[in-house]
Amino acid sequence: MIKKLSFLAFIFTLSACVYRLDIQQGNILAQRDIDKLRPELTKNQVVFVLGSPVIEDSFTDDKWTYLYSYENPNRGIKNIKKLELIFKDDKLISAEGDYEIPEALKVKSTN
Repeated sequence: MIKKLSFLAFIFTLSACVYRLDIQQGNILAQRDIDKLRPELTKNQVVFVLGSPVIEDSFTDDKWTYLYSYENPNRGIKNIKKLELIFKDDKLISAEGDYEIPEALKVKSTN
């Protein structure tokens, strides 16, 4: 009987020590790849540099959104990054998001 209780206590102790895996989803983008973006790149050229976007706007083909999320539940870390690219006539005209955007692609404010 004591052996069974010891075994059950051991199993309950082990079940409390659960390691949860890191979760990565979306497009993993490197800053060096974003630095390669230039105005007038075609959509095919952008796909060659960054890969296909996670989200394409269903109402217009001229806005692409790259999303990346990372979560480490053991340390309570959650990080989400976003990059939006705007095209006109199949050419890249601007970008904005959580990365360092090349100066030529920054959205100009109307102020």
